[in-house]
Amino acid sequence: MSKAVRKSGIWGTLIVLAASLTLAGCGTTATNGAADGKINVVATIAQIAEPISVIGGDKVHVQSLMGPGVDPHLYTATQGDIKKLESGDVVLYSGLHLEANMVKVFEQIGKKKTVSAISESIPKEKLLKDAGGAVDPHVWFDIDLWKQALTTATEALKTYSQENADYFETNKTNYFTRLDELKKESVDKLVQVPKDKRVLVTAHDAFGYFGRMLDIQVVGLQGLSTEDEVGLTDIEDTINLLMKHKVPAVFVESSINPASIQAVIEGAKKKGLDVKKGGELYSDAMGAASSPEGTYLGMYRHNVNTIYKALSGKGE
Repeated sequence: MSKAVRKSGIWGTLIVLAASLTLAGCGTTATNGAADGKINVVATIAQIAEPISVIGGDKVHVQSLMGPGVDPHLYTATQGDIKKLESGDVVLYSGLHLEANMVKVFEQIGKKKTVSAISESIPKEKLLKDAGGAVDPHVWFDIDLWKQALTTATEALKTYSQENADYFETNKTNYFTRLDELKKESVDKLVQVPKDKRVLVTAHDAFGYFGRMLDIQVVGLQGLSTEDEVGLTDIEDTINLLMKHKVPAVFVESSINPASIQAVIEGAKKKGLDVKKGGELYSDAMGAASSPEGTYLGMYRHNVNTIYKALSGKGE
């Protein structure tokens, strides 16, 4: 996507936003909260929305703007999204330039209500950067860092509804216990993959935090953003790495075109290495809300199990 198109999309969104704010101002003053007394929470990605629905429990309604298969790097707010944001009491987004085309929208909405970029509360020294100095926004793949971000989100709920602060804190504590168990389960499983086979090749560089936490070398054909282009050199370097370590599988992502990964598979085959497609991983988007992969815990566990099965050759 060109810069001109992105800029046009942002200004178009701002025009719609300005119109909606003007119309809202002409009507009666809106009351806080839903008709049933619950807090309306609007989140950008499901990695925020689903855990907050657990932490918020029966005190919240939670909506996610981006569903399965949606790429947040390229996403631009629709008029329907702006109506949802306007109706929300608390707006949560990840930040760190993940939702790059929506930043101006959040700035405008933030003048009227609680808007929180939850990942930007993570200490800068804990964040990964690429060779050009850009911060890696995919922090939900480090469970400890995501706990910090979700704590910030929980504090936003507490600030809005102080009378429910203890309820939110109890739910958060219980949920974080499950996250700690998931981390241990993930470490214990992936450490069984031989060290020289612990190479994770995906379409774009979304798994850096995952690799750091679980001691896996990660190769993304695109950069941190899906706007980055894949060059022939990227493909050739990746093939050479696979040849060196005899890595048995590479992975596609649910929200990314698999063409570049297919090129790697075909290129390795021409050099005599039979590299298989290891399965589909969830990176920037989670699964359908009705599926196990539609939960943060289920999405993460699916990725770990898929990687383990493909790289270890042991199956389940």
